[in-house]
Amino acid sequence: MGLKRVDYDRTQHAGYAKGRRLLPASRRTWLRAFRAHAGDRRIGTIVDVGSGTGRFTPALADEFGADVIGVEPSARMREVAHVESSHPLVTYVPGHAANLPLDDASADLALMFLVWHHVPDRPAAARELARALRPGARLLMATTLSDRLKDLLLYRYFPRTREIDAEVFPTLAETVEVFADAGFAHAELTEVHHRSADSLTEYAGRQRMRALSVYEHLTDEEYRAGLAALEDDAADETVPRPVESECDLLAFTRC
Repeated sequence: MGLKRVDYDRTQHAGYAKGRRLLPASRRTWLRAFRAHAGDRRIGTIVDVGSGTGRFTPALADEFGADVIGVEPSARMREVAHVESSHPLVTYVPGHAANLPLDDASADLALMFLVWHHVPDRPAAARELARALRPGARLLMATTLSDRLKDLLLYRYFPRTREIDAEVFPTLAETVEVFADAGFAHAELTEVHHRSADSLTEYAGRQRMRALSVYEHLTDEEYRAGLAALEDDAADETVPRPVESECDLLAFTRC
């Protein structure tokens, strides 16, 4: 298919914070999962790789009482983060997964939340994460896996997004192999129950912001047709129906 890379400075930054805003209940669910899989060591420094507009960055600082470094390549996304997700323990810096602005063995925990599919050189990124993390530290990665695609509501209204996800995301085995080669042990794979909207009406409103990167690979006609069908169903909604799914969370340990 030859999909182009998504330029967050050009398109995604504008509506991302609102379109991808975490519901309070979902934030709590994810933080419990991060805590459960972060390991037993004391955590003083966390790196949030691909921190975007800071959806999780301040929450990580509060949950772990740690300094958090949000590493984000998009200048426009960092601008939004500085305004909307500031925190006394958080610093947002330019960088990317294969070039982290961290000293060797300086981080106790790393998070990559729906970032891995944007990384062009995954082996280099895995080696860089191994360099920046202390031995025994955990890397937590929330990601779609092409051999574990879920029955997302998104796929029903925008059918080609499933095909795109199958191409964009690696398999579980491919992901584990990349990190094993870089010096990580695969610790755990778990599913986290995520609520993205409290109703179909709310979900439709989020999709109008076009804040999912997969939409960048659809034609305008595909997007408009899917959104129209979604909005028709939302208009018929009499009892709010939450939009929920299971999400994969991988945990790796730096050997």
